[in-house]
Amino acid sequence: MRYDPTGHLLLTPVDKEAPARVRRLRGLGIGDRVDPEFDLFAGRLAELTGAPYAMVNFIDEKRQFFAGLHTPGSSMERYMARDHGYCPHVVVRRKALVLEDVCDYPRFAGNPVVDEIGIRSYLGAPLIDRTGIVLGTVCVVDVEPRRWGRAGLDTIKTMAAELVEQIHRREDGGI
Repeated sequence: MRYDPTGHLLLTPVDKEAPARVRRLRGLGIGDRVDPEFDLFAGRLAELTGAPYAMVNFIDEKRQFFAGLHTPGSSMERYMARDHGYCPHVVVRRKALVLEDVCDYPRFAGNPVVDEIGIRSYLGAPLIDRTGIVLGTVCVVDVEPRRWGRAGLDTIKTMAAELVEQIHRREDGGI
């Protein structure tokens, strides 16, 4: 955590890996354009978890980009400010985050996505590639509180590992 010059607590964690992440994403050719394969992946993730919304999210110094997006009946934007949502926390923590009801956590309840989009629950895992860089996240969200449970956590972590392998196969020329 850090404070802005006016002394207010900034709830989005400082991300010292962002410049290295941006270089790695550029080298992989991902993270700044819509990818139909990532959209399909997000759809599969939503189906497996029973969540209405799912994303493949890459994060730079200022914003998040949903290269894969599943939002039935919604026209959610592909870009979001870095200080909106919970994925930046997953990236800095380097581990999965489960929020069954974001309103139960003062640190997360005040996030703009609660009021602007109506997000009430979140489940996300980091995409850590073979170089050790956290490229971004895979996540699912709901507008209702949800008990994701151990099964949900296992699913999101397994799916994150699967997507990282897919990215590695692309890099190696296999896809």
